[in-house]
Amino acid sequence: MNVESNDAAPLGVFRREWRAFWLAVQFFTRLPTPHFEGFHPEWLNDAAKWFPAVGLIVGGLSAATLWGAAQVLPMPIAAGLALAVGAIVTGAFHEDGLADTFDALGGHVDRAKALVIMKDSRLGSYGALALLLVTGLRWAALAALPLVVAVPALLAAHVVARGGATALMARLDYVRDDDGKSKPLAVALGPLGLVVALGLSVLPLLAFTTSEPAAWPLWGAGAAAVAAVHAWCARWYRRRLGGFTGDTLGCAEQLGETAFLLACVAMLPLLPWFA
Repeated sequence: MNVESNDAAPLGVFRREWRAFWLAVQFFTRLPTPHFEGFHPEWLNDAAKWFPAVGLIVGGLSAATLWGAAQVLPMPIAAGLALAVGAIVTGAFHEDGLADTFDALGGHVDRAKALVIMKDSRLGSYGALALLLVTGLRWAALAALPLVVAVPALLAAHVVARGGATALMARLDYVRDDDGKSKPLAVALGPLGLVVALGLSVLPLLAFTTSEPAAWPLWGAGAAAVAAVHAWCARWYRRRLGGFTGDTLGCAEQLGETAFLLACVAMLPLLPWFA
């Protein structure tokens, strides 16, 4: 599919945002996407606001897997399959960022050394432990939730965590001078783009609350947990690196997903009708 780049035309805004959405999908997943001629790196700046929408796709596929698998398999196995689908669809993009970030920042090294470690493709002990613990916690949290909660929670976790990671781009400076994973995305995320990204992030929460108003504490706790974890990430990244890299955004996304699901597990006893 070839799309002309003529943003000055009457349909230019729609065309630009259509292109930005598919570029976000292309950047963060292995899903087939339309082809756009005359690519310019700055197009990815427009794509940043659509990162939570990518979470809607990846989270939707993972949640559908969870629901389908749970019809014929025990919940722990269904949860593992759901996580596997998410990793396959994204090419483990965010998991890689999680491991690289903890390898770089887990030890006591200076900023320059941390950035070098982050670029190293080898997996270190800190990164391996982070992958094990974070994946294990997500897996355990999903398995601990009843299916009627786990399915929407998994979908929402993907969306809200990506929204929070996008917000970090607006709060912090990009710190690499080379072609890191997120350099084209970090140079321009304006206030309007941030509003759009955060608006997309809360859509599933609003939808779930509308369908079951009594469940609002569940989704509110999940969103609050993501906000708290990402505030901690912002402080950590600023102190250790002076800003963010593509890997640290992936790390924040993974920690945000985990925080959302764990908050749902913690709140469930207060909502006994879901048990």
